Amino acid sequence: MAALVGAGLLATATATTATAQAATTATATATQDGPAAAASRPDRGALDAAVAALVRQGGAAAALGAVREGSRPAWKGAAGTSDVVTGAPVDANGRFRIGSVTKAFVSTVVLQLVAEHRLGLDDPIERFLPGEVPNGAAITVRQLLDHTSGLPNHTGDQAFDFTGPAWAERGRWKDYRAQDLVDIANRLPSPAAPGTAWNYSNTNYVLAGMIIEKVTGRTWDKEVERRIVRPLGLTGTSMPVSSPFIPGPHAHGYLQLPTGPVDVTLENPSWAGPAGAGISTTADLNRFVAALLDGTLLRPAELTEMQRTTGMGDGKDYGLGLQRYDTPCGLFWGLTGGIPGYNTGMYGSADGTRQFSMSVNLYDLSDLPATTKAWQDLVQAGTCAGRG
Repeated sequence: MAALVGAGLLATATATTATAQAATTATATATQDGPAAAASRPDRGALDAAVAALVRQGGAAAALGAVREGSRPAWKGAAGTSDVVTGAPVDANGRFRIGSVTKAFVSTVVLQLVAEHRLGLDDPIERFLPGEVPNGAAITVRQLLDHTSGLPNHTGDQAFDFTGPAWAERGRWKDYRAQDLVDIANRLPSPAAPGTAWNYSNTNYVLAGMIIEKVTGRTWDKEVERRIVRPLGLTGTSMPVSSPFIPGPHAHGYLQLPTGPVDVTLENPSWAGPAGAGISTTADLNRFVAALLDGTLLRPAELTEMQRTTGMGDGKDYGLGLQRYDTPCGLFWGLTGGIPGYNTGMYGSADGTRQFSMSVNLYDLSDLPATTKAWQDLVQAGTCAGRG
């Protein structure tokens, strides 16, 4: 699996997640080559058209997005069907699996614990999880959060081969403990020595979740709910441990297999855990990223650490559960996420004036260039509509 796929997604190793990450990366890269896109000032109609294009031309069964300007909702749109069998309409307020965007929530909790002097970013993880992984004394909490730990990725194991029928038929129902996922990772070869390279590993965040529990006495999901979800009033956000259901209105998710698309809306998310099991809405993600960047959730010192990027290879723009995006209209921070059936993007401008979140249920990947362009166009419209 290419490292670039893991850079922003849950690393499902499918064409779906690769397409989403490539499109997001293309948007950021284009801004470094010239200001051509800066002159474009899409309006609400252009945003509606960009969402519709993901369904009409981009191979999505459903797509939805929301823009927040100046602490107020500015646009919300949806296109497609929530169920390709029944043809039921999409609810723009619907919930969806957010994949690796979960990591931003988990990292925020860890940084709050840093602010409380209950752990340090440069503490070795051996202090909290003795003997849990090889070389734990040389791996720091920071290296877990920015993916420079050198630990293998448990979702690289064949048990998580999302390109074949075994996972869709049987694997998605299996219940995993955090220890099970770490044990799987420990059987895989290490890609690099700690601190020497950037290698995306979902196991890093499984361990971060275990550290949260060790320090607080409460599981990672309970701490996310206690410290972030409830204080911010994120009524559409939940962090399931093993429940296969998405509560409330939601679009179905599909996994593209050689035999055709399979409905994988229901799945036990324990294989993802603190690396990607979250569920949310576009409005909640916008509120979360706004609160993250405006100092509501973190002090300036911890937010600065969160935005300290690695500068390494494909992860050069990756911080502590947060990624830098240079858009035609300025700097944004956020994260993208992918889990079978769902792809998510969350972006907040550095100046705090704009937040944009989106969810796409890709369905037909027969024209990947069109899918990539449609994703890129929606990201550009969502982040830069009406901005100079």
